Amino acid sequence: MKLKALLGVFWSVFLAELGDKTQIATFCFASQKGLKPGGVFLAAASALVLSSLLAALLGAQFGRLLPYGTVRLVSGVVFIGIGVWTLLGLR
Repeated sequence: MKLKALLGVFWSVFLAELGDKTQIATFCFASQKGLKPGGVFLAAASALVLSSLLAALLGAQFGRLLPYGTVRLVSGVVFIGIGVWTLLGLR
């Protein structure tokens, strides 16, 4: 693996996660009395690791089945769709 590519993945995910709803939820959980910050961190980090593993495994499978450009296009359309859904407050 190329270190430059892995650093790109790291920084992209790190910056995308700053201030997102998962981080805000983690903040709220940690503010509850009776919950220790270390426990909240471990639970949230485990969930993020598991969801990232799922995304990496599924991404690898899609990458074997479809050309990269198609995967990228579909991912972009889904991402935009989620953004529009969020802006419009659809349920």
